[in-house]
Amino acid sequence: MVPMLYATTATTRLDHIRANLDAIRARVGGRLVLAAVKADAYGHGAVPVSRMLEATGAADCLGVATVDEAIAIRDAGVRLPILKLSHALGDDEVAACVERDVDLAVVSAETIDQVGRVAAGLGRTASVHLKVETGMRRIGCQPDAAPDLARRADAAGLRLRGLFSHLPVSDTEGGREFTEAQVALFADVLDAVTAARGRVEIAHLANSGGVLMHPGSWFDMVRPGIMVYGLLPDPTTPATVPLLPGLEWTTRVSFVKDVAAGESVGYGRTWVAPRDTTIATIPVGYGDGYSRLLSNRGRVLIGGASYPIVGRVCMDQTMVDLGPDSTVATGDEVALVGRQGDEEITVQDIADLMGTIPYEVTCLINARVARAVVG
Repeated sequence: MVPMLYATTATTRLDHIRANLDAIRARVGGRLVLAAVKADAYGHGAVPVSRMLEATGAADCLGVATVDEAIAIRDAGVRLPILKLSHALGDDEVAACVERDVDLAVVSAETIDQVGRVAAGLGRTASVHLKVETGMRRIGCQPDAAPDLARRADAAGLRLRGLFSHLPVSDTEGGREFTEAQVALFADVLDAVTAARGRVEIAHLANSGGVLMHPGSWFDMVRPGIMVYGLLPDPTTPATVPLLPGLEWTTRVSFVKDVAAGESVGYGRTWVAPRDTTIATIPVGYGDGYSRLLSNRGRVLIGGASYPIVGRVCMDQTMVDLGPDSTVATGDEVALVGRQGDEEITVQDIADLMGTIPYEVTCLINARVARAVVG
C-alpha cells in the first residue's frame, strides 16, 4: 500500500454509502437501482464505490457521464451494467462503449444509426436507452418521435433496453406540479412506445428528488445521485430516506504563530486581528478544491471546537483564528468536513457559505488531495 504523503485527506465512507442505498431500496420496493457514479462518484471515488456496489449488491447498475469514466470502471474489473447517460459524440466513443458492454443513450435517428453501424462493424449487439425530452430541455427526442425512434432502434439491430427522461425540479415543493406533469407525459410516451413495438425492459425517470418526493416517478428503475452520498439535492427536500454522510475531509495543523492586535493575515490584508491572538496554518487551499469563497467566512474543527477561517484562502494553505488562549499544536487533526465531538461541519454547510449546491463542493475536491476508504 502506497503511504499517504499529504496531510489533507478525503475519506470515503463506503459503509455509509451502502447504508444509504439500502435505505433507498427499502423506499422504492423491488425496483432496480442505478447508482450515479459520474464525476468520480461525485468526488467520492468511482472505482472503490463501484467495486463496493458490485460486491455487496447495493446497486443493480451504474451511471456515468463520459466514456473515460466507463472505461476506468471496467478496467477496475467491475462487471455491473453501466449506462452512459448522454449520447456518444463520435464513432470511437461508441466503439469503446460497445466493446466494453456499456449501454449507450440515444437521442435521435442519427445517434441510433451511428450506434447500429458501429456495432455491426464490430460484430456486436449494442444495448441502448432512448432519452426522451419531457421538460429538462437538455438532450432527448421529442415525445411524439419516441415510437418511431424505438422502432428504428429495433430495425438497426440494437437492443432497446430502456426508455428514460430527467426531472429538473423534482427536489422542491415548488416544482411538484411541473414534475407531476412530466411523470404523466413520460407515462404516455411509454404507453405509445409499448403500442408501437412492445414494452422496453426498463423505464426510468426518478433522480434523487424523484426518489424522495415522487413515488409515481419510480417506474422500473430509479437513478439516485447525490443522495447515494448522503446529501439532499436541495436543503428544502423532505428527508424521506435516512441518509449518512459519504465523505469526511481532514487535514492537520502545520504551523502556529502569535499575532498581535492590528496585524493582518493573508493576501490582500483582508483580516486584521482585533486583539492579540493565535493563528494556525493548515495545508489546504483552493488548489485542493477548498474554495476561495470560504475566505473570512468558513470554519474548521480542531479538538472538538469550531474556529473561523481568517484572511483569504490561499492556493495551498489557509489560516484559522484560534483565539488568545489556545492549546492547539502543530500536528493536531483538523476537520474540514465531518464531526469532532458535538461539533459538525457538513457539505451542505460549506455549500451554503459558497452560495452553491453540495454537488459542487464534493466534486471540487481534486486529485492532489490524498484519498482513503473505510467501511
